[in-house]
Amino acid sequence: MRIDKYLKASRIIKRRTVAKEACEQGKVSINGKTAKPGDEVKVGDVIVVSFGSGEMKLEVLDLKESVGKDQADSLYKVL
Repeated sequence: MRIDKYLKASRIIKRRTVAKEACEQGKVSINGKTAKPGDEVKVGDVIVVSFGSGEMKLEVLDLKESVGKDQADSLYKVL
């Protein structure tokens, strides 16, 4: 699954266009490497997303195209 699509599906970032822009600005990395919007995410990957003054580090647990709001946090584990 593409990183921009995963960030939107897991509701870490609200919109896919915003997730794409974050990747293009170098604010997202997968396993320590800066991510492009089309980079593939696999189960077990570690993603770091930089927000303003802080950052969020998480591990990918599951890949699903769409999930409900209450199940979105089951796709990742915060590290």
